[in-house]
Order: sequence, then structure tokens, then C-alpha cells
Amino acid sequence: MKLKTALNLAKKSLKTHKDEALFILCEYLQKDRAFIALNGDFDFDEKPYFKLIERFASGEPFEYIFEKAQFYGLEFKVQKGVLIPRFDTEILLELALKELSQKNYTNILEIGFGSGILSIILALKLALKIKACDISELALKLAKENALRHEVGHLIDFRLCDFKNFEGEVDFIISNPPYIQNDYKLDIWVQNEPKQALFGGVKGYEFLEELIVFARKNKVKALACEFGYDQKEILHKILHKNGFKAEFFKDFAGFDRAFLAHVAETI
Repeated sequence: MKLKTALNLAKKSLKTHKDEALFILCEYLQKDRAFIALNGDFDFDEKPYFKLIERFASGEPFEYIFEKAQFYGLEFKVQKGVLIPRFDTEILLELALKELSQKNYTNILEIGFGSGILSIILALKLALKIKACDISELALKLAKENALRHEVGHLIDFRLCDFKNFEGEVDFIISNPPYIQNDYKLDIWVQNEPKQALFGGVKGYEFLEELIVFARKNKVKALACEFGYDQKEILHKILHKNGFKAEFFKDFAGFDRAFLAHVAETI
């Protein structure tokens, strides 16, 4: 089948997700967009391509199909069972990079590392030693693979444990925790991601509250976290109650998305 014909059929079948038809075609052929645009009459075996389109249409995310994701200009391995990184999380990363480059923290902890992306980039950019915890065995496997791929495996101590059972000193926390309400309706692609990495409780912010309490009890000096767009007010109260003063930051769409909090008396 001609390349242009196959792409048009795929776009038609995906309806509101037409861009993904092009992404999948580029990945299948291992060609860039320019090649696709300039070679509409190129003949190829379309059957495997349409199988990939069917997988995506049934709710399997692009990143799981090809087992990779792009974040902060880098490529990471991801698989079903581990959260797919979102562009908006770069807000959180930038906060942490700035804070850690300006102040001297000796015990850095990432809570819920997933495929290890945030810890890996912090280690890459700042050559910092980092500890990180997660309760997923698959996450542990992928994070270690990604750390080795980016040559920072020696800098990151990935641990399989619940953060509430973490042993060791902590003075800075970074986390993109689960913060969606348990009854929130997600699209079919997000539904294929791990629920434990998405849902934060009945109200959505319960996990974050536990994390903030953990920070207070462990005398953490600062923490940077992502949160839900409608949780700024309640998190401000929880942080204040636990002795933290926070700055809140918006994502690229203008929604409240991340905070950087310090122990109040150190501001």
C-alpha cells in the first residue's frame, strides 16, 4: 500500500487522535516526518502498521507500544505498569534543579521514582548522589536500566520500599506523587497506566498529605512536589499546618501544578 493512503486511513480510524497515526508510522518505518511528507507514493507492508494502530485505538499508549518515552530532551525506557512521564512535570524538575544548584542538600530523596527519570536527570545535570524509593518491582528494574543507560547508576540508590518505611536522613524531597481522586474518570489511554501511580485517595490529596507529614516528622528542610490543578488551597493549609511555607507554580496551560516548600523558619 502507498504510504499516503495508509496514513490517511489510519488518521480516519483514530478520529480525534490523528497526530498519533503519524507518530506511529514514523516509529514503524524508523523515518522522520520529512520522509513521510516527501514520499507519499512509497510502497510498504501496511499490515504491521495497522496492527499498531489497532493497539493504540484500543487504549494502549504510544509509549507502551514502543517501550520508550521522551522527557526533557532525553529518551527513557518505559513499560506497561510504570507511569508515563508528562511534559508538565518539567515544571517540577526545573524547580528542583534550581533549588539543588543554589543550596547544599546532602540527603536527597525522590518518592515514587517510576522509571527513574527525575532522579536520573538531577544526577546527570548536577552530579548529585540521590536516594529514591518506590513500591513497584517493575519500576525498580526500569529505573536501574535507565540509570545505567544514562551512566548515572553509581549516583542513585533506588530502593524498593514505601516512603513511610524509608530509613535514613532526608533534607530534600522531590516527588510526582499520585494525586487524582479515586472516582475521577480517565480516558482509555490513562486507564492503562498503573492506578497506584495515579490515584491519591478519595479526595485526591491524601498521599500528598502523608508525604508532607513524613517530611515534618523527618525534619526535611524542603520539598518539591507536583499536585492536582484544584489542590493549591488545601495543600497550602496542610503545608502551613506542618510548618512549611510554599511557593506555587503553574504549568504551561496555566494550571497550578507544583510547589516548592521550605521549613518556615528557614525562609
